[in-house]
Amino acid sequence: MPPSTMPPPADWASLTPHPATVTWQRAGDARVLLAAGYALLLQVAHPTVGAGVSEHSRFRSDPWGRLLRTLDYACTMVYGGPRAAGEMGRRIRAFHRQISGSRPDGRRYHALERPAYAWVHATLAQGIVLAHERFGRDLDGEERERLWSEWRSLGRLLGVRAEDLPSGWRAFSDYFEETAESTLERTPAVEEVLEALARPAPPAVFERFPPAWLLARPQLGHLVGLTTAGLLAPVLRRRFCVRWTRVNELELRALAAALRASTPLMPPSLRNTGPGYLRWRSEAIERGDVASAAWRGIG
Repeated sequence: MPPSTMPPPADWASLTPHPATVTWQRAGDARVLLAAGYALLLQVAHPTVGAGVSEHSRFRSDPWGRLLRTLDYACTMVYGGPRAAGEMGRRIRAFHRQISGSRPDGRRYHALERPAYAWVHATLAQGIVLAHERFGRDLDGEERERLWSEWRSLGRLLGVRAEDLPSGWRAFSDYFEETAESTLERTPAVEEVLEALARPAPPAVFERFPPAWLLARPQLGHLVGLTTAGLLAPVLRRRFCVRWTRVNELELRALAAALRASTPLMPPSLRNTGPGYLRWRSEAIERGDVASAAWRGIG
């Protein structure tokens, strides 16, 4: 890889979150997971990302495995420390060098196209901020600026150049809206993700108890669909043909109010799940399971 793309190990510590950063303190809140489907839809609605997921991802056959690998990646980058984050960034970058093909319109794509690659990274910051705004502890203006600055630095470990993403939260908001308006579309991958979220496959823990999954699946599918569609901007709901009713809006508001009210009762392990998650998944991450995940995201 060109040396200008990936930072040297000597720079890893300055680019990695630490306990005093907003990213460290907020990215691991359990309620951020409610934005996983939202962030994933934003990613696969990009024509290049969507084509890569449709052609190379195991999302349809192994959605829960993909979720775990995505969390492995994200938690390592934020909570693993400079060496683990730097090495993970290089592994993710190297893996994406292998992903290329043709989009449905016949145009060739590559996973390391700079706008698409940077967009995936940007959606995760948007998911963190929006999840806290709707379900958790809203970040004030200064906190959003700090988180975005930290997220851009973290992107450098993945080979996202500083010039690939705007500087400052206001500029990011403009960039996000412009990309959503001009680039995102209902790709085949959007349809696949919506179908998988609405009718999730059983995770391994339920395979031994099919009746339990029959009871849990409708509730889980409804919750995921509600939070995913509810976080989308109305223009994207229409573009993706996602149905949204007044009843859905009232359900989401009630859920959001309950989750925000739960903040004082949440134990530290739920306010920041990242360090504990890394301890739980340490063996799988050490084996390199995360490197097999095609494209990355919260969900």
